[in-house]
Amino acid sequence: MKAILFVGHGSRDPEGNSQVLQFIDNMKDTWDESLLIETCFLEFERPTVNQGIDVCVAKGADEIFVIPIMLLPAGHSKIHIPAAIDEAKKKYPHVSMTYGRPIGVHEEAFEILKTRLAETGEDLDNPASDTAVLLLGRGGSDPDANSDLYKIARLLWEKTKYKLVEPAFMGVTDPLVEEGVERCLKLGAKKVVILPYFLFTGILIKRLEEMMVKFEHQYPHTEFKLAGYFGFHPKLQVILKDRAEEALQDEVKMNCDTCVYRLGAMEHIHHHHHHDHDHGHHHDHDHHHHDHHHHDHDHHHHDHDHEHHHSHEHAGQKVGDLT
Repeated sequence: MKAILFVGHGSRDPEGNSQVLQFIDNMKDTWDESLLIETCFLEFERPTVNQGIDVCVAKGADEIFVIPIMLLPAGHSKIHIPAAIDEAKKKYPHVSMTYGRPIGVHEEAFEILKTRLAETGEDLDNPASDTAVLLLGRGGSDPDANSDLYKIARLLWEKTKYKLVEPAFMGVTDPLVEEGVERCLKLGAKKVVILPYFLFTGILIKRLEEMMVKFEHQYPHTEFKLAGYFGFHPKLQVILKDRAEEALQDEVKMNCDTCVYRLGAMEHIHHHHHHDHDHGHHHDHDHHHHDHHHHDHDHHHHDHDHEHHHSHEHAGQKVGDLT
């Protein structure tokens, strides 16, 4: 039996975790009845990834497709989830496990962003020239994920008629949201629409709601609007089904998520996401790692040298398969 195991990030805010569970539950009727659909979390909530795999196996799955419900490829999707799968492979050598990829830059995500902008009262066909959109990401230590937000901001600019679309982050890296707001104002914005590039609610979203009050007091002559996060937008179902279908059809694009040489990075990490216990640590950041290379192209068989300080060959590794 085939099982799809969705992996949510997990939040210290129970409402965020409930939204993840509810979202996947809402999708269950759209799948083939022969598929087992389960949900787990990377941290702050149970079941953990390893516990989720245990559930799938206990229910009879012999093929498990692990799909991260995460926006951008960073430490969690590149290192921590694959590490949990590696542990499970040792425990269940008879079970096939295929790892999908995070959402990344997906066309339908722009439809969600445009919907959220329109919900604030924005006229997308004729936006005011002095209105700026501040696209706000979580922020982390992985340059790939941070640069993807810049790419998404540029593509959103291309797909809309706004003169100003600026990226910023909630934490860990610059520019932080305060600096992003200041930049928009210096560029002539009289109205700033903050557009969260977040899937569900959580500690950071609620912190952002509080920050809006501060901005309104700090800049009384500027109008501020806060758009909604992705949430239960139907296009998010489309995106996650796309990622699951890629894995089911063995069409996962090779990148660091599935590269066996990511294991070398484990030597440089204090890997405290051991997925069979509760996490007592509290953090809103991505974990530092040295896995900065990013392959965005399809390649089933390739022998080439990588420039990131080690040469290796991928000897016919099955795309999407962790061995």
